[in-house]
Amino acid sequence: MSDSTPPPASPYAPIQPMSPSDEKLWATLIHVGGIFFSFVPALVGYLVFKDRGPFINAHARTALNFQITMAIAYAVSVILMLVVIGYLTMFAVAIIILIFSIIAAVAANNGQAYKYPLTIEFIK
Repeated sequence: MSDSTPPPASPYAPIQPMSPSDEKLWATLIHVGGIFFSFVPALVGYLVFKDRGPFINAHARTALNFQITMAIAYAVSVILMLVVIGYLTMFAVAIIILIFSIIAAVAANNGQAYKYPLTIEFIK
């Protein structure tokens, strides 16, 4: 008996690029996700989508670099809580993350490139 179902796709098939609207959507979600979940959305987005298009690759990379930098700033703030100023720096870091992530999400949604200020470039 001959079955007419096609063979399963190879796990080594070439990765299909994303459409521009999908790239914009995922880039926006990566930036917004950083507000709530720190570097996790940027890391997942970078690992999953980096080969799907240059736009999503650039936004995921820049968001990951920013979120790692801000995680380091949070760690320093926790240490500085011993001398009280850490509470102020932690509040400042939270405000910086909120403002710059919203700006980056709007830029991504408009199809524009965005580079966060105050960022150490860990991933190039």
